[in-house]
Amino acid sequence: MSVDRMVEKAKKLVDSGRVERLMGGHYNVVGNHGTYSVVMNNKGEVRCSCPGFRSRWRCSHSLAVILLTMKRRST
Repeated sequence: MSVDRMVEKAKKLVDSGRVERLMGGHYNVVGNHGTYSVVMNNKGEVRCSCPGFRSRWRCSHSLAVILLTMKRRST
């Protein structure tokens, strides 16, 4: 998946309220093929439970969490 497509999908996840903040840097992200667990550590590094992240070390779910945390910091 291209970076542009990943950013587009991540924005849609955030805008549609499909990112749920839990406690301690844990998030649930409802993707098109299931709900995935994303964890952000205190350094801002993310990990996602989806197959794409395990193979490519990036995905729209983890990017959605990053976008959401950036959005919260700016408000």
